[in-house]
Amino acid sequence: MDLLRQLRHVRRHWWVVLVTFMVALGVSAFVTVRAQPRYVASVTFFVTTPNQGVTDAYQGGLFLQQRVKSYADLLSSDRLAQSVVAENPVGLTADEVQRKVSTSTEAGTVLLRASITDTDQTRALRVTETLAAKFVELVQRVETPPEGKAPIKIEVVSGPRVSSSPVSPQPARNLTLGGLLGLVLGVALAILRGVADVRLRDAAGLQRATGSPLLGEIPFESGARSAPLIVGDAATSARAEAVRKLRTNLRFVDVHEPARVIAVTSALQGEGKTTLSCNLAIALAEAGWRVLLVDADLRRPKVDDYLGLDAGVGLTDVLVGDVQVGDVVQRWGDKSLLVLPSGSAPPNPSELLGSKAMADLLLALRESADIVIIDTAPLLAVTDGVVVAVQADGALLVTQQGRTSRTQVAAAARSLHSVSVRLLGCVLNMAKVAKAEAYQYEAYRVVASTATPSVPADRAASARHSEGSGVGDRTQELTRLPR
Repeated sequence: MDLLRQLRHVRRHWWVVLVTFMVALGVSAFVTVRAQPRYVASVTFFVTTPNQGVTDAYQGGLFLQQRVKSYADLLSSDRLAQSVVAENPVGLTADEVQRKVSTSTEAGTVLLRASITDTDQTRALRVTETLAAKFVELVQRVETPPEGKAPIKIEVVSGPRVSSSPVSPQPARNLTLGGLLGLVLGVALAILRGVADVRLRDAAGLQRATGSPLLGEIPFESGARSAPLIVGDAATSARAEAVRKLRTNLRFVDVHEPARVIAVTSALQGEGKTTLSCNLAIALAEAGWRVLLVDADLRRPKVDDYLGLDAGVGLTDVLVGDVQVGDVVQRWGDKSLLVLPSGSAPPNPSELLGSKAMADLLLALRESADIVIIDTAPLLAVTDGVVVAVQADGALLVTQQGRTSRTQVAAAARSLHSVSVRLLGCVLNMAKVAKAEAYQYEAYRVVASTATPSVPADRAASARHSEGSGVGDRTQELTRLPR
């Protein structure tokens, strides 16, 4: 499960991997271009000693193998470096010569290899040649006793020679290593970003955070800002179809105890709850239900703006007793949809919404409509939403994908559960839909619109009636609300 979650993080933040990979390649290319070419000159020595038999040869070999290790240190000694500089001044100090010398030995042999690395090819060869000559002289001088013959002999068996092409930089190796490093770092950053990102990114996360079923996913559409309602051309969009699916799921979420008064809310402001309230009410009215939409967000009402209604008087004025509800309810369009605007801005919204007048009003509205949709304030901002949800049959929690954190959504759900509000389900709003799914819907919609024969108006009305309530008098003219 952890591996799958990490893979989802990488897939969600694929651009982090790509950017890191490209940056690593760029840095590798820059370092490679800026680096100076370096050449290596090398020489190989063979260390031997006179012997007079097999036993002497064996013992002498063991002796020389131990001796070669000391000679490796002698190659980078101060004394030899000073001798090289004195014999062949090449613009380097003794310390610089020491830093350029590297030695290596092969286990079980008496071979000793010395290398000089320099940015100047000619200078590397000259230093190596001088180093080889001075090293032989130095060993002979050190190993020869005051009176006698040197017990050790050193011969040059390979080199000195210098590489014809630079040993560094190596573009192919550098770019490969840089790319691999960038890829690993990018994947790590993507996983870290995914772990640190606490915003809700998918429907599964929303269900876990709320502990309630997912009733709908409303896809994001760029044109929804200018045309938020699912009417006109938008009535055939994928967003409108998603609202219809929500309508169906909401009606069958509990067939034994159907919710007739539904509070629509969200954790934060700007998650699209008001738009969803309006569209859900429109979709229910299209199915033949008698629907009443109430704007109970008394602090920042938006229903009248979306529906183009007069919000001068409304819910607030009814609750304080200035007007009767039947005088301020407005019909919207040619559907069985009535709207009760918010009305005047009160100084005490929470107290007004939790009053006995509000409870009596909801009881009257329940008897006058099949379904009452109430748009409420965000749960984490003010307590208004909870106050209204307590008086409803259930609440619908709307969450915008990629905006709200899991902690905020969980806190909103807890605020409802703490007062025993029935959370009908949750809706993921402005969800990112896979291109394949969007294309599939559009292709089916186009084919259906061109292939389906026209239906007489009386049969269409009958079909809407059957989808709506199944009771003959439900599709008649709406009765006027009590005064």
